Amino acid sequence: MAGVLAQLERLIALGAPSQVITANVDQLVTKRKDEQIERIFRHAALVVADGVPLLWAARFLKTPLPERINGTDLLEKTCELSAQRNFSVFLLGSPEAVAAEAARNLQGRFPELIISGIYSPYPGFENDADENKKIVSLLTKKKPDILFTSLGFPKGIKWIDRHLPACGVPLAIEVGASFIFVSGKIKRAPRWMQEKGLEWFWRLIHEPRRLWKRYLVRDLPFFYYLLRQKYSASKPGKS
Repeated sequence: MAGVLAQLERLIALGAPSQVITANVDQLVTKRKDEQIERIFRHAALVVADGVPLLWAARFLKTPLPERINGTDLLEKTCELSAQRNFSVFLLGSPEAVAAEAARNLQGRFPELIISGIYSPYPGFENDADENKKIVSLLTKKKPDILFTSLGFPKGIKWIDRHLPACGVPLAIEVGASFIFVSGKIKRAPRWMQEKGLEWFWRLIHEPRRLWKRYLVRDLPFFYYLLRQKYSASKPGKS
């Protein structure tokens, strides 16, 4: 985490529009079938592993990663850093009440934090040119150092990829359901479940209708891809 935060400071100092992606199993499976998502991942300034299963997979491939960087943890740690460094942040996404409560809780934890604004677009806004212009104009006016979006995957990373250059914001991070967790509307899994790689199970229990297909059907090809990469790389002439 310390290394990631140092990288974020560097990206803000550079000033060029940069996207950081907190990758999980679902995203890695999806990007194999979507050329746009594959391109966004390839051109991201930084991609981190948001999920213990990715740490297991990396060890299995003998390319170990030092630590999991969960999106909610990254949001909170980045806000703590921002309070110390006088960076401003903007929250985009989630229902208005959720985003507002998340902002209040972050401000309560980090009193020096500058929250330059929050905005909750309506569902389907990404297809409305006028609404997108309104958001870009708002961000251009507010000039935050960091944009956190809670728009979901793949909407969040696609919106950032398309619109961030016009916003004049140095850094953007899609943080999934983090606004909901920070607001307290849904509690995160106990720490022991997070450390054991069972946070997905906690979320499935609490949101079964929304998440069962993702976890129990859509993500299963990950294990096939993992085994194929492992054993094709071990054959002569393969990499």
